[in-house]
Amino acid sequence: MKKSDLLYVIPPAQHNKEDLISLLELHPEIKFVSFVGIDFAGNDTDEKIPISLFIEDMDVFLNEHGPQTDGSSVVMPGIASLNNARVDMITDNDTNWFVDYNCEHFDAETGKMVGTLRIPSFLIHNDVFVDSRSILKNSLEHVRGELLALCKKYPKIYGLEHIDANEINDIIFTCATELEFWVKSPREDAPVEALSSSQMMQEQYWQRTRGNVRTAMEQAVQALELYGLGPEMGHKEVGGVKGQMDEAGHMTHVMEQLEIDWKYSFGLQTADNELLARIIVKEIFRMNGLEVSFQAKPIPGVAGSGEHTHVGLAAKLNNGKIVNLMSPTDLKEEFLSAIGYGAIMGLLKNYEVINPFVSSTNDSLNRLKPGFEAPVCIVTSLGHTPDVPSRNRTILAGLVRDIDNPMATRFEMRSPNPYTNTYLALAVFYLSMMDGIKAALESGKDLDGLCAELSKKHGTEGFYLEKDREYRTEEDVFEDFSEEQRNKLFGKPPATVWENMCAFKEHPEKTAVLTKDNIIKPVFVDSFVQGALIRWKTELVNRILPDNLAEVLEMYCMHETGESAWDDALWNKIDELRRCLFKDGVDGLCLATQIRKAVREEDFAKASDLQLKMAAKMAELRALYHDYKLNIID
Repeated sequence: MKKSDLLYVIPPAQHNKEDLISLLELHPEIKFVSFVGIDFAGNDTDEKIPISLFIEDMDVFLNEHGPQTDGSSVVMPGIASLNNARVDMITDNDTNWFVDYNCEHFDAETGKMVGTLRIPSFLIHNDVFVDSRSILKNSLEHVRGELLALCKKYPKIYGLEHIDANEINDIIFTCATELEFWVKSPREDAPVEALSSSQMMQEQYWQRTRGNVRTAMEQAVQALELYGLGPEMGHKEVGGVKGQMDEAGHMTHVMEQLEIDWKYSFGLQTADNELLARIIVKEIFRMNGLEVSFQAKPIPGVAGSGEHTHVGLAAKLNNGKIVNLMSPTDLKEEFLSAIGYGAIMGLLKNYEVINPFVSSTNDSLNRLKPGFEAPVCIVTSLGHTPDVPSRNRTILAGLVRDIDNPMATRFEMRSPNPYTNTYLALAVFYLSMMDGIKAALESGKDLDGLCAELSKKHGTEGFYLEKDREYRTEEDVFEDFSEEQRNKLFGKPPATVWENMCAFKEHPEKTAVLTKDNIIKPVFVDSFVQGALIRWKTELVNRILPDNLAEVLEMYCMHETGESAWDDALWNKIDELRRCLFKDGVDGLCLATQIRKAVREEDFAKASDLQLKMAAKMAELRALYHDYKLNIID
């Protein structure tokens, strides 16, 4: 069987009854259909409907509604209640449909892998669309309308003198994601010390892959090409150690960080492609005997995995030409057009209410800490001079430019991770960008004035950006600023999920940017927050506390008391921390009990503070026990 004999993609032009029946008759290996809706947590639905039923009811599935689910099956608290739980799936006929093949299940008649046709869908409850895909679709339609209206109102835009805005026929949302992930041998872990040392010495980045890791990487890249995603590269990332080979020639003790990139796409298709890519990577590496983790920070003290998300804006002119709306007329003299300056200012000014959608889990916030090239500050970098593009890897939103290619100009958002809900992230990115673009064009300021606004110093009044903040630096955020300086200039980052979710109430004027005209309904924001907090408190009590306790129980006295004063003193510190963390006494409750009590009483602010206190003491305990073990030589 050749892979070319399989059907991988059905484009929108073929989403009609006649073409679909012809395709399915040619590919009897496709046995199932799955309607894929995306809830607020980013989970995708996956059911197996026999293909015969799909063909029999195709008119209904294509033109009315797909199958039904209920509110308990998807994350949308406060919307679909137990006594009103019906949720309908509505087929999206405007994006690519993909066929998901099961490499472990072969059709007896055709000898081909059994396939499931995955149809991207919207979710509707009480006649209202209530899913992440519809939020992104509606957000982009809103931004398209507002930007077209602005271009008609201000046909001469600074930095876009080479085009007549009256000639703009449509707005194109160019976006792309990069997928980083960890891969390892099942049931095998490398020591954190070895991983950290390898990272510091840069032993893995861009190194040659070997064995089943190489095979899986090559197969994944090939699969992305078959599905039309246009893979651009696969390579090792910064984290990992060199694997070993057993007597049979099989790779063992694999612990490596990888990245796979593919071509940009447009709006909804970008997010659908990202979901497909994760499925492909996970399945292919599993087929090669390897486990894949898309966690943002699977290993403390070692590089986490990001999913840098690129956002751009282009326009289609009446003559069919495509132009980048962010690129200035002269790329050697200017960084950005007025639209480009407005876009980055909107992203930065409103980032406090963007951040909850990007980083809504304990795992995501564990990654966003100094020292690992993960962004911790709301700040951008443009470069030292327009004629020499540079890349500052310490900031939140980086300007990507190529002076020989105007279409390349875009912003790289460095905060998302592989489990970020890309649909919601793109929606809030573009809504915030639109807020800044509107302010920039209405200000009437030229490019020098807009650059000055973005580059203003702390305490300087701006026409749009906040007075007591800075938004641009060309310095190393981690090395050239203290934590106190960073917090003062760029804002203090949230340390817990609770702190992050509080942003909506703390910044109502910024929340209004996202909920304007009911594009993202306030009830959707509330539902998202409820879901995030349910996951946060559940994980805190039922996973983090038990995991920390298990780690503490593994720390035991390894020496004879009285033999060494140094060992005695160090163990006493260790034991004191152990008891502070997990042992109640007559003098008071331990941190673990206090956390459980705070969560039970719904005192989430206190639970959040205690979580940070526990994390700090666990870090101190690990360091002390590490030193203690190193001193035990008998």
